[in-house]
Amino acid sequence: MNNVEKEYLRWCNSSHVSEEDKKILRKMSDQEKDDAFFKNVEFGTAGMRGILGPGTNRLNVYTIRRATIGFAQYLLEKYDDAQDKGVVISHDNRHMSREFTLLTAKILSEHGIKAYIFDSLRPTPELSYAVRYVHGVGGVMVTASHNPKEHNGYKVYDETGCQLVPDKIARLVELISLLPNELDVTYTPVTHPAEIVTLDSKIDDDYVKDVEAIAINRDLSKAGYKIVFTPNHGTSYVNAMRVFNDLGYEIYPVVKQCNPDPNFSGTLSPNPEDPRSYIEAIKLAKEIGAHLIVMTDPDGDRCGLAYLSSKGEYELLTGNQSAAMLMDYIFSERKKRGTLSKDGVMYNTVVTSSLGKEVASAYGVKTEQFLTGFKFIGNRIDYYEKLGHGPHFEFGYEESYGCLIAPFARDKDGLQAITMYSEMALYHHLKGKCLDQVWEELGQRFGYHEDKVYSL
Repeated sequence: MNNVEKEYLRWCNSSHVSEEDKKILRKMSDQEKDDAFFKNVEFGTAGMRGILGPGTNRLNVYTIRRATIGFAQYLLEKYDDAQDKGVVISHDNRHMSREFTLLTAKILSEHGIKAYIFDSLRPTPELSYAVRYVHGVGGVMVTASHNPKEHNGYKVYDETGCQLVPDKIARLVELISLLPNELDVTYTPVTHPAEIVTLDSKIDDDYVKDVEAIAINRDLSKAGYKIVFTPNHGTSYVNAMRVFNDLGYEIYPVVKQCNPDPNFSGTLSPNPEDPRSYIEAIKLAKEIGAHLIVMTDPDGDRCGLAYLSSKGEYELLTGNQSAAMLMDYIFSERKKRGTLSKDGVMYNTVVTSSLGKEVASAYGVKTEQFLTGFKFIGNRIDYYEKLGHGPHFEFGYEESYGCLIAPFARDKDGLQAITMYSEMALYHHLKGKCLDQVWEELGQRFGYHEDKVYSL
């Protein structure tokens, strides 16, 4: 009997596994068994992400439970005040996201660690913001980002609101590996479980207020300028509409994609990097004569753009293109106002276009580059903050549509991005320019750059 079959039978015969899950197990084909049991779901440098369902290589209440027990042990070992300061937990719109959130809160509470939860789904950047807001020792975001509907994920954050970098997560991975298997792992609850606190709306208000404060030209005339917005069934709808309305934009949401639907029934793809995610938004834009389309991915940390070009067609921008244009706009406007630091730094990653460095250098801003993953950017911001001296953060981004303008969050922030992309596009519109013309001018100034992503 091979290992897959042994693991499969262990689940089928376990009294811990629900009858509902056992029915799914009994219907599995040999190929499905292999995929569900050939290994344990990996807890890597970005936490866990995988297909939902029964099995050792799946996300389910058992694998989430084991990971959370390990996280609780990690926090208690690392922080003397972990129980009092607590952990913030948030989730997206996916199947089982709320269940995993409540399970995580219960396990942390029964380890004596205070747990903060939201009353419903919230975006990833607000989770990062909330960890800092309550001065917690960590955070958990239950999300599979832009992956297909069958997936979910579990990301862990440190006390700075940044995803754990490899040297921090190594001990957590070790502690999880020392635990018994996902069905047999147990713990002894503390005599008096810690409080599970539901965060009130003030944190939403303060987060939105901080996002709105990054606007540079808040009073630009928005008359007749139309923007189509879609959250791709995800977490950013409520916050984004507040920001758009407060700033006075004329917004047309893609209504069929605004409900937090775990099946993503209103879109062919929830991923802003996939042209299919723009189909419904472009359809609406053509109907109303919109100038700009902005979208966030389901967990609200990334922002995709499409725009009405000088040729009268709706065209898409890559993350490299949109961020380079945004950086040029932000730095030029800060320079006009004397708010651009003389010792500024821009952070990006090794897969990001070299154009970003060219733009930054033109404004006297240095560039530091890291391995792929926004956690390295967030960690570097914290490093200089603790050091007490060093370059001043001006902008951070990676090619997959993620950027950060103000470091009150320590993960890429789709709400900050749509706020500033909307302002940038409006600014150029009032100057009589479409974004393809802005892109052409950028090429004339810094040399023409073209980058292509290959999906293997």
